Amino acid sequence: MSIGGRAKLAGVIGWPVAHSLSPRLHAFWLAAHGIDGAYVPLPVRREDFARVVDALRRAGFVGVNVTVPHKEAGFALAQDLDAAARAAGAANLLVFRGGRIEGRNTDAAGLAASLGEELGKAAVSGKDVAILGAGGAARAAVLAMDQLGARSIRLVARNRGRGEALLPSANISVHDWNDPAALAGAELLVNATSAGMDGRPAPGVALDALPVAAVVCDLVYNPLDTDFLRAARARGHRTVDGLGMLMHQAVPAFEAFFGERPRVTPALRAELRKALRHG
Repeated sequence: MSIGGRAKLAGVIGWPVAHSLSPRLHAFWLAAHGIDGAYVPLPVRREDFARVVDALRRAGFVGVNVTVPHKEAGFALAQDLDAAARAAGAANLLVFRGGRIEGRNTDAAGLAASLGEELGKAAVSGKDVAILGAGGAARAAVLAMDQLGARSIRLVARNRGRGEALLPSANISVHDWNDPAALAGAELLVNATSAGMDGRPAPGVALDALPVAAVVCDLVYNPLDTDFLRAARARGHRTVDGLGMLMHQAVPAFEAFFGERPRVTPALRAELRKALRHG
């Protein structure tokens, strides 16, 4: 699809970013809605992030999505923040309006929508949940679990200090990596690290203490069937991949960029699964 001189331009910033399905996802919706626009991958190193964001804003981009490792940097750079970004301490969406940068977090709502779709709306309510990680994705996961009514949230972090700084709350506890108490009795385990993405090693956390009835969710979506999920299925766990969160978190981003609210459909999932198979 060709674009014109008045096309709305957006993209996704990360390092690395070649694995991202976001350009394929937004291209699907741009074509479906007949919008003159483009969404491009933008590989940006940590030290260049602020300069690149400013250059994109000056160049007329309408905004960008922000992925690993820049979500906390995006939060710090934004001049205005929505409630979800403030609560999570991370922004995965930067919108450029009137010379200002608005930081938003759509990850928490995206994860909540994905789990609701896969497991039912009450899937987390009153449950004990364990989350691996202490970065931007983990912040959003904690927020989502809190909003969904989790009884307790156990944060499992390699860096205990980062974990303890993450969303102080009465129902959140921080555990060292491979602490059996973190998984004992948990009914949902979420991998919110980038481990397992794009050929990287799996999280390497022992699942022995996790009840077999627990659901295991991996926010990584490339590859879709991660080693972490395969190991969980081998133990008899029900699993949820990261594609649902990716699609649902993109809905408000597309609307902010291009002015139309798209829908998550089986056709979209099929398109993204095809891209993963042939990527």
